[in-house]
Amino acid sequence: MYQYDEHDRALVLERVAQFRDQVARHLSGELSEEEFLPLRLQNGLYRQKHAYMLRVAIPYGTLASRQLRCLAQITRQYDRGYGHFTTRQNIQFNWIELAQVPDILALLAEVQMHAIQTSGNCVRNITTDAFAGVAADELLDPRPLAEILRQWSTVNPEFLYLPRKFKIALSAAGEDRTALAMHDIGLQLYRGADDELLVRVSVGGGLGRTPILGQLIREALPWQHLLSYVEAILRVYNRHGRRDNKYKARIKILLKALGMPAFAGEVEAEWAHLKDGPAELTAAEYARVASAFAPPAYPARNSTDLDYGARLAREPDFARWVLRNVQPHKVPGYAAVVLSTKPGGAVPPGDVTAAQMEALAELAERFGHAEIRVAHEQNLVLPDVPKSDLYALWQQARAVGLGTANIGLLTDMIVCPGGDYCALANAKSLPIADSIQQRFSDLDYLHDIGELSLNISGCINACGHHHLGNIGILGVDKRGSEWYQVTLGGAQGNASALGKVLGPSFSAEQIPAVIEQLVQTFVEQRQGPERFLDTVQRIGLEPFKQRVYRQELV
Repeated sequence: MYQYDEHDRALVLERVAQFRDQVARHLSGELSEEEFLPLRLQNGLYRQKHAYMLRVAIPYGTLASRQLRCLAQITRQYDRGYGHFTTRQNIQFNWIELAQVPDILALLAEVQMHAIQTSGNCVRNITTDAFAGVAADELLDPRPLAEILRQWSTVNPEFLYLPRKFKIALSAAGEDRTALAMHDIGLQLYRGADDELLVRVSVGGGLGRTPILGQLIREALPWQHLLSYVEAILRVYNRHGRRDNKYKARIKILLKALGMPAFAGEVEAEWAHLKDGPAELTAAEYARVASAFAPPAYPARNSTDLDYGARLAREPDFARWVLRNVQPHKVPGYAAVVLSTKPGGAVPPGDVTAAQMEALAELAERFGHAEIRVAHEQNLVLPDVPKSDLYALWQQARAVGLGTANIGLLTDMIVCPGGDYCALANAKSLPIADSIQQRFSDLDYLHDIGELSLNISGCINACGHHHLGNIGILGVDKRGSEWYQVTLGGAQGNASALGKVLGPSFSAEQIPAVIEQLVQTFVEQRQGPERFLDTVQRIGLEPFKQRVYRQELV
């Protein structure tokens, strides 16, 4: 894992001291709320419905066990005993007292963490594959380049006051597990014909009230130019992006207004002044950063462990968990394991208690190399587990509520905090998720249904990425009451797609039955091994519409 150098340490400690002074001045009345607002946003602090929310950065989703223990301490000492992991690989604390925030930031600094640029109109947390460095289908570990992007973008004065927030994702695997298409900039690493490392650059993706998938702007960009080309895009956006209307301030709106040819032309002209300059990456600089991500020593393991095979044959629950939650590893005899934060039964997706964090830190040390990853789907990953230890890990994960075998299934849903916490939300998300989880509590039935993504957002800002769910649910305000619009056919990954609205919205009470009718239509219509998405794409929305709108839904 990357370790702070003297520049990182100085920056973070100075920011803690600076914000401690700013909080004291605000509490004394010296700084008004209007003056304090941009200062707290620069430090990841939001004012929610009931309390302050602090969002802590987890760069490219990689945590050390000591850092996870620190987060557990914060949840116990300063919050209500749990934290919420987000789709951008961060963690949020929802019940924070303002006067205590500087102490929390100082505690984070001790374990090389911070909340810088987790909010505000700046470059946000750089995200990548939760299986980076261990995935069987990747060509190289993308985290060194993600770390270079992090260093370059952190408190970069040119890009601290952009027209709107800006999100960058990086992937180096055959399968996109980072939702590249929904980012302002998506970077796909690949090898050219001569084995040269190249970058495919997409731009202008984003969800919200105007969902748009990113468009290809540059193919075959040599990796050395990654920083300078990203800088060129940001400069064009910073120069032309709208600041008069926050709803039209994202780069996707600028791209739509200018058109790709004109926008790309501006970027190329800007890049002409930057390429081959100080921002060009060198092999030496890449090697310096990459040394922090050198793979650990993997003791040789028998890839055909007989005891492991016997366990799979004898215990169907364990076999089902391996099928859904265990991912291939590039080293024979090892696996990457996804621990579900969605066991159902009134546990909000993405919420993890202090006790669970501490247990997970111990599991990471016992079964891996003291490293934990945060997945885009709000789950947690142990990246280096010997296959011979999977059974013991499964038993201990189940004991702490992190062993549900539902990864990729209907109850493995992405859900924003919604109206229970967020002042922007039109409707609650968490009770809707709970009602669906209760309706689909039978794991056998979930496995029969198969792969199906369901995403829920409490408002048009789409923090739950409902547009990309095979089934998407959006909370809407309808004459002062909460209703829910349903979309079908969304997808993330290599074949990303935006869902289409099914029809008029439903009440909260109707939603579980609506989902049940949609699933039943799929079960009746699917052919062979089709997934839900396959069936929707083959037969279209009409059969689903007819089913849900002709039923008495209660």
